[in-house]
Amino acid sequence: MFGAVMGLAGLGLTARAAAPLFPGVFRAPAYFTELWVALGLLALVILVVLYLAKLGKDWKAVKLDFTDPALMGFTGATPVGMTLVAGGIGPYAPAFASQLWWLGCVLLTVCQVWGISRWLAGKVPLDKLNAGWLILIVGGIVVPGPGISLGHAEAARFFFGFSACGAVLLLPLLLARAALAAPLPDSLRASWVILLVPPSLIYANGLALYPGAQLLENLFFAALVLALALACYARTFWRWPFGPAWWAFTFPLDALAYAATRYAQEHPSAPWKTVAAVTLLAAIVVVAMVLARTLLGARHLFSKRL
Repeated sequence: MFGAVMGLAGLGLTARAAAPLFPGVFRAPAYFTELWVALGLLALVILVVLYLAKLGKDWKAVKLDFTDPALMGFTGATPVGMTLVAGGIGPYAPAFASQLWWLGCVLLTVCQVWGISRWLAGKVPLDKLNAGWLILIVGGIVVPGPGISLGHAEAARFFFGFSACGAVLLLPLLLARAALAAPLPDSLRASWVILLVPPSLIYANGLALYPGAQLLENLFFAALVLALALACYARTFWRWPFGPAWWAFTFPLDALAYAATRYAQEHPSAPWKTVAAVTLLAAIVVVAMVLARTLLGARHLFSKRL
């Protein structure tokens, strides 16, 4: 469920970035951009409280989160979500946001070290691998966006560097898993959309960290082609069983829209501005839809328990 924090806060940050590209449509700060930031912060607070309650009530389930190879990748969603929320609240509480960003980065590094050690120990068989591992191993490519705005560009290079290298190693393994192992269960099929994140954010945040590295633009083109392939793959997604993994639809679309926005700003022409508008609209629609279904599901669950 911590993917909800990434999806909500990520949309707020993407809409902020798009504000100069679409004057009169998005204004930052404004009710639209800050709404999603506020929802991301609220989701983070609620989920942290609930997870602490889970920690006290069901230690075995928490242990499973960090040892089951099918679940371990999603542990990265918590610290990555923290860094995105930090970027969202930075204009309002810069000192607290900076501390939250550092905490998220440190926790992400701890989780990465733990995940890699489990991998080297032979605890992660190929058939248990899923795209959720991208959140854990490649999550550091997310942190430069908020990190640069908070004044931590040098530290952001460190976290970005390892994770960008991790993407090069992990993506071939995921493609091999898709080709050689059994298909993912229906409840995790949405996680394949996370494949959009590495090319989108290695391009967008890499260019922010290393201005003039125009070769990175090729990754944005790859992200667009991959998005079309994933749209074809997920064309009947409404038939898939709804669950927390559906939040995996949201933050990758945020990342693609952010990359498209960055590219349209670097190449101001009508076609690229249209691409940015279409990807941003897709992100807004999908995030709103998944949020609505999550709230309806939570309401139904709460009413049943009452």
